[in-house]
Amino acid sequence: MPRGRRDVLRAGALALVLPLVGPLAAACTAGYEDSPDPLLPLLQRARSEAEAARALAGSTPRHAELATEVAALRTAQAERLEAEVDRLNRPKPRPEQRATDPGPVPDLRTLGTRLAQCRQQALELVPSVPRYRAGLVGSVAAGCAAAQQLDQALGAGQPGKLEPVTVRELPEESAQALQQALAAEHAAIWVYGLVAAYLPGDFDRGVREGAAAHRDRRDAAERMLTAAGGTPQPAEPAYPPPQPVTDQPSAMALVVVAETDAAQAWRGVLERTDDTALRSMAAESLLGSATRVTRWRADAGTTPAANPLPGTPLR
Repeated sequence: MPRGRRDVLRAGALALVLPLVGPLAAACTAGYEDSPDPLLPLLQRARSEAEAARALAGSTPRHAELATEVAALRTAQAERLEAEVDRLNRPKPRPEQRATDPGPVPDLRTLGTRLAQCRQQALELVPSVPRYRAGLVGSVAAGCAAAQQLDQALGAGQPGKLEPVTVRELPEESAQALQQALAAEHAAIWVYGLVAAYLPGDFDRGVREGAAAHRDRRDAAERMLTAAGGTPQPAEPAYPPPQPVTDQPSAMALVVVAETDAAQAWRGVLERTDDTALRSMAAESLLGSATRVTRWRADAGTTPAANPLPGTPLR
């Protein structure tokens, strides 16, 4: 059947467009991740543990205050995780992943076990997520560890020494973040030396262990910077406190400041490196400061004692 000039042009245009449809469709869907968000297990676990802790508070009056504090901490973590999951998945429906309900929490010891499991789950996720999420997930792990410090039944305890790790090179951004963490460690060591003169003997062990932990992290940071060809910055002669230290309360307040600064610095490392060894070291260091600052805040009678997301300001 004869075709006019317009029909011929339309047919030619269609012939040119059709071969592009497949590649364009593939390009539009490339990078579309339809698998569940990797933060969903952390989010769902935080929700279930918050509910379980609230139920424990309601059923066991003698543990009500402590269980309520844990419930508030896990709720805050769930809200922050949910905001991040929604942020990343807003353009498309959020893939769901049904988690197995771990069931009720009959006592504090079981609640502590759940917190320890979440802490480990988050630490294992830290090396594989994007930088910003590494900071968030590291803070969730540290927050769970902080919650455990609220009572011996929850599994209170300090982390051990860091595993020796080195890297051959560090990008400038990562090296600067590590230098800032090193500076925070220098300051913390100095602070522990200062406050020892103002604290009674009951705090000797805490001061001794805190100073040793920061020396360990200082040494680890210096080793990594040196192995990567950098020059670790030295300690300052002194670190003037924001408020004069004259007695026990002011000494304890300064330790809280030092540990808080260290936690923020190590979260900064998590958000500025892709190196898995450095991330692991930073996450463990963040966790260490989170456990210590919680203990100091609790001893000082400060509430809430535990920050849900150490490395970020406590609201």
